[in-house]
This record gives sequence, C-alpha cells and structure tokens, in this order.
Amino acid sequence: MTGQILQIRPEHETLWFRRRDALKAAAAWLALGAPPAAMAHQHSNVVELVGDVQLNGQRLLPNQTVQTGDQVKTGPASRLIFVIGDSAFQVRPNSHLLLERGSSLTTVSQLRLYAGAVTSVWGASSHHQILTPGLNATFRGVGVYAEVSEKPGRASYLCNCYGSLALSSGNDKTISASTYHEAFWAISGSNEGYALMPADSINHTDEELEFLAHLINQKTAWQVSGKSAQSAAISHTNK
Repeated sequence: MTGQILQIRPEHETLWFRRRDALKAAAAWLALGAPPAAMAHQHSNVVELVGDVQLNGQRLLPNQTVQTGDQVKTGPASRLIFVIGDSAFQVRPNSHLLLERGSSLTTVSQLRLYAGAVTSVWGASSHHQILTPGLNATFRGVGVYAEVSEKPGRASYLCNCYGSLALSSGNDKTISASTYHEAFWAISGSNEGYALMPADSINHTDEELEFLAHLINQKTAWQVSGKSAQSAAISHTNK
C-alpha cells in the first residue's frame, strides 16, 4: 500500500482489494458493461457486500440496488461497494450516509455523511457535493475520501485525492487542485464555528481509489500520467 497513514484500520480491511472474492466481484460487475447500462437492465449495482448493511432501515441483500434517495448504514466489520451512474463508492464500517438525487435516478447530487467514512470516485458528467459536519465540498470528476471524525475539536476530514474541488468550512473557503492527495480537517472553535486546517493523508489507500476508478472505466490522476502510485507518492514527497 502506498502513501497514506493508516491510523485505525486493521489489515483485513486495508487489504480487501487483494482478496480473490473482491477481484471476482469486480470482474463480475465489469462484465455487465457500462454502469448506467447495467442499471438500466435492472442488475444490482452492489459490487461487494460484507457484514451487516442496512438500506433504508432494512438489511441490504446482494441482489438489491442502491439508488439515489437511499440511506445506507454499515455495522461493525462491514463494507459496501456500489456504483451509481458514473460514480463508485466504498462505504467503511460504522458509517451512515444519505444519497441525494440529482437530475436523474443515476446522478448523486449530494452525499451527506453523518458518521464513518467513504472513499469515492466521481464522473465529470455533472456537479456533486459531499456534506459532512463542518465541511462542504463541491466538485466534478474527482477521487475523494471523507471521514467524520471522533477526535475532540475536529468535526470532519476530507482528502482531495485527485481533481479540483471547492471546499468550505464555516466562513473559511479554499479551492483545492490536486494530482495526489491534498487533505484538510474541519476544526471547531473559531468565531465562525469551523475552520479549515491542512492535514496528512490518512486511512485510505491509492489501491482503493484505483479499484473504484476501474469499476467505472476511469483512471486515477497518477495512472493517467503513466505513474505508479509509488512513484506518484515519491514525487509528491519531494515537492
């Protein structure tokens, strides 16, 4: 694994993308063709389902479909990977999120993250938002990791893994343009309630982003430039 500090993730969770069942699930999904076409034929858009996951308050089954407008909750030692339209999502354990519908059934306009963490890769077909306590990110065509923090004074964490996004926290605003992981904390205690603070890249890996991008026939920024994740990490460190 490359580049990131993994503070709280056990080995079985960080190495899931190397497991045979994960690779078989991805291959089966890709065999369906382009994600929108797969949904149009009423195939499930769930790529991998591990453990106890609830969809709108009911246990999610592997043959079900996660749609815009749905609410997702994962339990301990659980994981959910799914695709909606031209975006792919990996939901971590103990997470709670809401997928707001955009201009169509297969467009997520907003991902509201109330607890836990999500790694996601988004297509550039329309604008999207990720909303967490203290953070608001607006973008199109990015790879991003968001986590609701349990640390005192730190409401949320967001990493712009690659792409461009507009980020705000309270009255603090910035434009982030990244080819390899630019991260921020939303910290509380300012006069405006929250403020942005630069952060290290934590708790997500380059391989996870590459896996998600592959599901929607995309490449990460370092793959587009012809670099391996390791060489991109070295270039970033030497800047």
